Parts: sequence; structure tokens; C-alpha cells
Amino acid sequence: MQSLRQILVQNYYWDPAGRLRWRDNDAGSGLPPSANRIVSPYDPTARYARRGQVTRWTGFLAHVTETCSDDGPNVITDVVTMPATSADTEALPGIHTRLERRGLRPDQHLVDGGYTSLVHLAQAEREHQITLVGPLPGNPTHQHRRGEGFARDDFRIDFDRQEVTCPQGQVSKGRHGPYPTSSPTAAPLIVARFTKSQCHPCPVRAKCTTSRESARNVGFPPRELLELQRRNRTEQQEPAWHKRYAVRSGVEGTICEFVHGHGMRRCRYRGQAKAHLQHVLTAIAVNVERLSQQPPGESAPPRPPTAFQDYLDQQGIPRLRYWRAVS
Repeated sequence: MQSLRQILVQNYYWDPAGRLRWRDNDAGSGLPPSANRIVSPYDPTARYARRGQVTRWTGFLAHVTETCSDDGPNVITDVVTMPATSADTEALPGIHTRLERRGLRPDQHLVDGGYTSLVHLAQAEREHQITLVGPLPGNPTHQHRRGEGFARDDFRIDFDRQEVTCPQGQVSKGRHGPYPTSSPTAAPLIVARFTKSQCHPCPVRAKCTTSRESARNVGFPPRELLELQRRNRTEQQEPAWHKRYAVRSGVEGTICEFVHGHGMRRCRYRGQAKAHLQHVLTAIAVNVERLSQQPPGESAPPRPPTAFQDYLDQQGIPRLRYWRAVS
């Protein structure tokens, strides 16, 4: 009853005319943020979440880690249950800590773009000696997105002299930071500033900044993180990186196995702790099933192609380059 009363207080209010009204999701409606909002009278720890324009659910978020060995069956090595409103990056440090404690630390960890950030790439290598492999976010500047003008990478950064030189040869007049960021996944930011006297007379100023009043500021992470960012973005353009990363797509089949084969998407218990227990037991069942199908002394057969992949092959349609290769 306590949860039901909280839901009523959160979602209804009395208007000036004394009528009971339903709160909407507009700003200033009085609804608490999704991370704190109770959405079920049966489980006050469940939360509502949305990914993109299609995926919506109420409950929790499970992260599954599995091996990708060529000489044995792939087994689940870690399962973590998080609040539905949490970011994927929040689960990554705990996964690495548990894998190392159990003696299951991998040399490489293939993840999708939701788990990658400069901070986590550096942390995984520094604290756990794990190479995190996943697509880093691209350059967010509008010049880079449009493919015109001078983006950050067009500026020459000299960390020893603490100077930044623009494409027209002007040297920054000030450098500040690194500033800490509000997000734990964002790297500290160093800002190099150019003055109005440098930018306003520039003949190609329109390619650098759209502001008519201020001059250009260039933000970048500290040297170690910037070098890591450049190295990873360069590697992501190489065919060898795409071939290595294609192995990660196999986990999508594992998720389908959990959901459709074992009903993991529907919790049988209330509370995050009990939901996590269900997820762990489901992972154990998947491992037992996989290991029981493995003949003694034989290597694991390759995963068969999906029906959609077979259809593409029959129609002569090339597969996307990030799809896993099936031998």
C-alpha cells in the first residue's frame, strides 16, 4: 500500500478548481526523474526506461559477458543486474573487477559503443590490463560532422609548450584546465583560447566559427587520453579492427537465447536482488546446456548462420562488414 500511495502522489495532483488531474511528462510537471520514480505498486525498485524510439520496458537492466574462444564452447562468465535507467558504462568497472577476482580476466574485452569512453578505455588498461575494444564516439564538432571547416584535429596541439596553433598559424593566447566534467564517463577537458584580435581579421573565419562576437575555443583531453583517442579512431578505420570486432556480434545470439529460450526478460521475483538471482541462475542453466552438448575431447563447432544470413547469401546480397564471419 505504501508504494501505491507513492504512485498516486507522483502521478496525480489537484488543480486550482479542486479537480484531480494526471501529471504529464512535460518539464515542470512535478514528476520525479525516471531514476527515482516508482512505476509499479508491486515492486518499488523497478524503473521505467527507454532506448531509442522503440524499446521501452519497466524493470531492470542485465549485462551478460561471455567468452569467444575458438577451441571450446562459449560460456557466460559474468552477469550483473542494474537499474533500468543506468548507463551501460556504469557496469563496466564492476565487470572487470569480478572477472579479475575470479581468475577470468580477458586480454581483450569486445563491447558495443554504449560501453566505450576514453575514461573506461584508460581505466581498463591501467587497472586491469584489459584492452577494451569498441567504437569510440566520433568527433562531435559541427565542422567534422559536415565535412567542412576546421575541426579540432586541424589544430596542432603542443603539450610541451602548452600551445595550440590554428590552421592559419595563429598561436593560442591562453590555456585553461583540465576541467573536471560532470559525467564520470567524460574525460577532463583542456580549453585553449584564441582572442578576438586573432580571429576577427582571419580571412577564413567562417570555416572556423559561426559566432560573430566571440573567438574560437578548442577543447581537448589531456595528452595520454588524446593519444589514446587518436590511436583508437585510427584503428577503427582498418580492416583488421573490423575483423576482430565482428566476433562481438555473437553475443546478440546469446541475448536471444536468454530471452526466448529461458524467459529472462520476465522477472519471476520482486526486487533487484532477487531479479539478479534469477539472472545468475539463468546463466548457469545456459552454461550447463552448452557444456552438455559438447562431446568430450572435441572442439566446439562454429555457430550456424541465422535464417536472415542464409537468405542474404541465397540472394547474393553481401553481409555488412561488422557481421561475424561464419565458417
